[in-house]
Amino acid sequence: MTPADIKQAAADLLRAEETRRQIGLLSIRHPQITLNDAYAIQSAQMAQKLAQGRKIIGWKIGLTSKVMQDALGIDTPDSGVLYDDMLFESGGTVPAGRFIQPRVEAEIAFVMKAPLEGDVTRADVLAATESVVPSLEILDTRILRADPATGKARVIFDTVSDNAANAGIVLGAARHAPDAHDLRWTGAILRKNGEVVATGLGAAVLDDPVMGIVWLARRMHQYGQRIEAGQVILSGSFIAPLECPPRTVIDADFGAFGSVSISFE
Repeated sequence: MTPADIKQAAADLLRAEETRRQIGLLSIRHPQITLNDAYAIQSAQMAQKLAQGRKIIGWKIGLTSKVMQDALGIDTPDSGVLYDDMLFESGGTVPAGRFIQPRVEAEIAFVMKAPLEGDVTRADVLAATESVVPSLEILDTRILRADPATGKARVIFDTVSDNAANAGIVLGAARHAPDAHDLRWTGAILRKNGEVVATGLGAAVLDDPVMGIVWLARRMHQYGQRIEAGQVILSGSFIAPLECPPRTVIDADFGAFGSVSISFE
């Protein structure tokens, strides 16, 4: 893609977010799009948001489970940016019309006390982590999930361009030292409107949620970025996304690890 193509794609996605009207698949508009192009589109949106006064509060990791990778025909996760206007309080309500097609995933969030950059190790991640937290990620998509004419589903280039489908973050009140729990065995029971609809364990995330942070630090280094102290990192979902139409209430029970909830008006 040319610099002009990247600039236009970023502008189209920002407009879609503002108007709540999805655009078509970039992978169809630009058949030769690469992962580098997709991250360039994401970065172009980041520059615009920062210029408008938004602040980066962290990063999210997606497509960490083998099931989701196989579904998209890829062998790598993806990542996106968390902005300050994406943060919702646990027990709070998402206003009607805030998102286009919201969905929710359950994750373990990492709150960092030191920066991470480059070829880090698992031990480096644990040393740089202040606490781990039960969390929910709210997904939305400014790009159609499938092309109406061909039925072609979006691919990783579309999701990365669209900030990895990121839209919101909800943090639970509980805070734990990163070595206080075996995060591979830390999981949650998800209830939607009071009914259990999903369960999962942290091991679904690259066999260990800590390794998601390792992957992210290494990926960011390739693009001249790094994880900063104070940032929140969503390590990747261990359940399939839950559709959240209006009047949906999501409760995630992480047992001894804590709980987190969100409602949709």
